[in-house]
Amino acid sequence: MTQPAEGAPRAAPKRPWRPSLFQASQWAVHAAALLLLLLMPAAWAWAVAIVLCSQLALMAASLLPRNTWLGANVVRLPDTAARRGEVAITIDDGPDPEVTPQVLAILARYGAVATFFCIGSRAQKHPELCRSMQAAGHHIENHGARHPTLCALSGPAGWHREIAEGQDILHRITGRAPRFYRAVAGLRNPFLDPVLHRCGVRLASWTRRGFDTREANPDTVLQRLTQGLKGGDILLLHDGHAARTPDGDAVIVQVLPKLLEQLHKQGLTPVTLEQACKPD
Repeated sequence: MTQPAEGAPRAAPKRPWRPSLFQASQWAVHAAALLLLLLMPAAWAWAVAIVLCSQLALMAASLLPRNTWLGANVVRLPDTAARRGEVAITIDDGPDPEVTPQVLAILARYGAVATFFCIGSRAQKHPELCRSMQAAGHHIENHGARHPTLCALSGPAGWHREIAEGQDILHRITGRAPRFYRAVAGLRNPFLDPVLHRCGVRLASWTRRGFDTREANPDTVLQRLTQGLKGGDILLLHDGHAARTPDGDAVIVQVLPKLLEQLHKQGLTPVTLEQACKPD
């Protein structure tokens, strides 16, 4: 049988999607509230209270980027990668025509690789930057087609449009289909996981981040990224929407060299998400 070419879009998995235990339990809670209302109409206030508590629990799960309550979520590299001393530097919201070339130059100077979560619409405007990333050994993953601020309020159709169009754009530019998707600000809702399953990509968040889209002090960002730093960590920085230092530099441009030096000092090796998450 002919094998699909490397980088070809992944077919939807044959295994049917299954909800997480948390999701299934919330559905059961809603069903129980409905049954209570049907059998005991006078207890409607209790039924409403049960549903309200369930909705609050779902809202909390949606607002916490690193949890796995709403489905699988890569928040750290596998144990095997952690034991090898590997760390993934992930860079969001690009490509940016001013900042991304500086980031690529820094990574090249230190011989390091990173994972770029690119926005499809930006990639379409700057395809040459995406190809430069790929030529340097970095991997490009999916940060959505348009990166809407309220993406977490999307229903199934909205999520599918954002993810599938991002997949298509980035695949056409690079010849490689992204393996991971990162939600805007890490926020999501119960409709996301089945769409990811359908598109054949994995949700990835992070272990620690520097909040470098709003923190203009590079030292503060670096401290947030390196405090407790160890093998297996996934670190989040931004080349797009980057905060600016008083000198006008994108924060990542001043943070990244110091971060790479710290990794070297600790004997940690930067790898891409895909490299770390491949089966041994």
